[in-house]
This record gives sequence, C-alpha cells and structure tokens, in this order.
Amino acid sequence: MVFKKLMQAMGVGGPSVETVLANPNCRPGGILEGRIQVLGGDHATDIEYLALGLVTRVEVESGDSEYETTQEFHRQQVTGPFRLEAKQRYDVPFRFEVPWETPLTELYGQHLHGMTMGLRTELEVARAVDKGDLDAVAVHPLPAQEKILEALLRLGFRFARADVERGHIYGVRQHLPFYQEIEFYPAPQYASGINQLELTFVTNPQHIQVVLEIDKRGGLFTEGRDAFGRFTVDHASAHQTDWAAQLDGWLRQSLQRRGLFF
Repeated sequence: MVFKKLMQAMGVGGPSVETVLANPNCRPGGILEGRIQVLGGDHATDIEYLALGLVTRVEVESGDSEYETTQEFHRQQVTGPFRLEAKQRYDVPFRFEVPWETPLTELYGQHLHGMTMGLRTELEVARAVDKGDLDAVAVHPLPAQEKILEALLRLGFRFARADVERGHIYGVRQHLPFYQEIEFYPAPQYASGINQLELTFVTNPQHIQVVLEIDKRGGLFTEGRDAFGRFTVDHASAHQTDWAAQLDGWLRQSLQRRGLFF
C-alpha cells in the first residue's frame, strides 16, 4: 500500500491528456477550437485545473550574450477542479482566443523559416503540473497584413527568415513582451543600397502598425546605418491603397536622403 501511494505521488498510473484541434490554422484575433480528452489512470484523481497556453520561440539579448527560450504569451483556464475516476474519460470542448499581436508562421501556404508556434495543454494534480505536449498551430496573415507582404513580393523582395525578439519597439503601443521581425532579401533595384529589409506588424482590432527597418549599405562617403519607417493601416481600408507604390516611394526617398542612389 505504501509503495502504491508513492507511485501515485510520482504520477505513475495517473491521468493522460490529449488535445485535439478542430483546425490548427488561424489568424491573429481569431479563435482556435477543439477539445481536451482526459483519460483517468489506475486510480481516482483530483484535478485542480486544465489550462491552455499559446507559446512561441523567442530570442533574448542579455548583455553580450543571446539565447533562445520558449515563452508562453497567452493563457486560458479551461476548467476548475474536478474529480476523475479510474479509467474515466472526460472530454472538455474549448474556444481559445488568439491575441491580435500573435506572430505569423505561414505565408501563401509556406511555413516562415525560423518560426515555431504551439498550443500547450497544462494539467495540475495535487500541485504537480504536467505541461504536456505542444500541438502545432499555423498563424496566417490578416487581409491587411497580406496586402503589405504581397506588395513587397511584387517589388521583388524575397523572404529570408522570421524570428521573435523579446522587447518593445520605441513609440509603438505594444501589449505582448516581444515582437516579430520578418526579414527579406532586397529586390534587385534596391540591392546597391540595402542589405536587408525587416518588417514588423503590431496589430489591434482597429488597425495595424507597420514598422519597416532597412539595413543600408555604406557608400564611399557614407556610413552604413539602419533607417526606420512606420505607418498605420486600417483593417477596413487596406485594400484601397497601392502598397507597392507606397513602399517603393518610401524606400527610394529614404535612400536618396542618405546619398545612396540606385
């Protein structure tokens, strides 16, 4: 009997959890739906709660070093306490709200290299937390975000990689403790003045703040530096703008101001 209680305390023969997503594809501000299946173990168990957390991989700069960590950035408790009998099956449906600032992981059916996103199920039994496995989630652009990305591709920019960096962008109203950078190789017509272009979306229900950073090449009499641009796009009116023309104008103006003609 003592051995059995010890095994129970260690989680041996305890409940198992599986999360089933109705559809792993979503957009920022959208909903993930599914159900959590809990199967009782060899003995009755008092469950403290079931919770879901959206997690991604984040790059962190600390002093002179840089490292990656997995960070939960949105959490939703699905149940309160309940008792699970031995071998009992317990199904819990859920609707999980995806934050508006959630980083993108997909573009035109292709995974963005460098991105990881998952929904993690957490079960607590007697103060012992089992975080379970990650269920992969695919985050697709909103229509307004897609317009901007499409414009860059039309101009000839090529996707390089994407990452998520911990921190806040100066002058931007931002709720999450990190931001995504989507990096592009320069289009041929800008290649003499640009090393790369980085794009960040900071989104809310009304509009998207678009932050552009260009890493410029240094010329004979100029120093290579970064240039920033920032503008706001309304969800409702994004389709009314020729974004390729707008972006091309900003890029040319930014480079010409610094004497980098092309």
